[in-house]
Amino acid sequence: MDGIFDGIRVLEVATWTFVPAAAAVLADFGADVVKIEHPLRGDPQRGLSTGGYAPSMAGISITMEQTNRGKRSVGLDISQPEGRALLLEMAARCDVFMTSFLPGNRAKLGIDVDDLRAVNPDIIYVRADAVGPEGPESGKPGYDMSAFWARSGIAHALTEEGADRPTRQRPGFGDKTGAMNLAFGVAAALYRRATTGTPSEVDVSLLGTALWVNSSDVVYSKAIGGDFSRREVKVPNPISHVYRTGDGRWIALLMLESDRWWAPLCRHLGRPDLVDDPRFASAAERNANSAECVAELTATFAGATLAEWRERLGPLSAPWEAMQTLPEVLDDPQVTANGYVTDVKHPSGQDITLVRAPVRFDGRQPELRPAPEAAAHTEEVLLELGHDWAEIGRLKESGAIA
Repeated sequence: MDGIFDGIRVLEVATWTFVPAAAAVLADFGADVVKIEHPLRGDPQRGLSTGGYAPSMAGISITMEQTNRGKRSVGLDISQPEGRALLLEMAARCDVFMTSFLPGNRAKLGIDVDDLRAVNPDIIYVRADAVGPEGPESGKPGYDMSAFWARSGIAHALTEEGADRPTRQRPGFGDKTGAMNLAFGVAAALYRRATTGTPSEVDVSLLGTALWVNSSDVVYSKAIGGDFSRREVKVPNPISHVYRTGDGRWIALLMLESDRWWAPLCRHLGRPDLVDDPRFASAAERNANSAECVAELTATFAGATLAEWRERLGPLSAPWEAMQTLPEVLDDPQVTANGYVTDVKHPSGQDITLVRAPVRFDGRQPELRPAPEAAAHTEEVLLELGHDWAEIGRLKESGAIA
């Protein structure tokens, strides 16, 4: 397919997941993304699997593949004058500059917005941080489990009262969510520049992303003058609830139009007697007698296995789903049919399974490409800038490039 961002050049000076995942989405849809990595250390995420935090397959970092696919990698020491000069050469030809470096480091390295605008007045400058660009803690370092998960109140809202420890965030939740916000910011800035000629500065934080994701809890808490996540409420609609099956699995019902779905659901459950039960005759009655209704449905769902319920509820075109395990998700026919996950051929010959960006254009999805090896495209990019082999050799000897 034609790439939505064909012809757009992106320069990424970032590590870990937040910004790199956003740049990967842009690369998926056609942008030429050049990732700057330190000549010796590379992106520290390349070694994440060695710390036991993320799996690797035959020495391939799955995390790097998911968040850096489709890019080119340049090994460049921007702390050296020659390295910084090369970075500015690249910036002069780019449309977008993306970074997760903290303000002090940006200033020290000379890669702040004014530095880049001096060589490219039209460049879109994109910053990502933990807690936002303003306020007394601006520039505070952080990762998604701290700024997105803990500080925002999400961990608190999802942790049951009396639990021994907080509910733990799954890998990259905040980073991947924030990455889509960054990708939107880039797209919007490119549109603005194309229609008005004005380049933008784009800021996205993990804390701001978390407040948006959890905005219902936040605004409801403000409205009631308390903590909405700790508000004691009964189940107002028994068919908007979760039930355990006979084999210990779970089924989630989300039938908000209670009167529409009550009778069909009862018939598929094999409980037509509940349809005319005066306690449950309407949404108002089911609300008033919520505990009794939930008890009836709890006993009913406990009487069959998940497989049996899937067969019996399959013809019911109402909002319900089984709670699946991750291996089940990978085999879900809807996931497969829509290409939400796909295999990518790695240069090693291995097939790597990756998750696509959740967007398609004109009914099509781009083919994903593997992540680059560290500094794999240094020579290629420098040749495009007009440097000859003698100069590239000298820069390698000086340590400015790899």
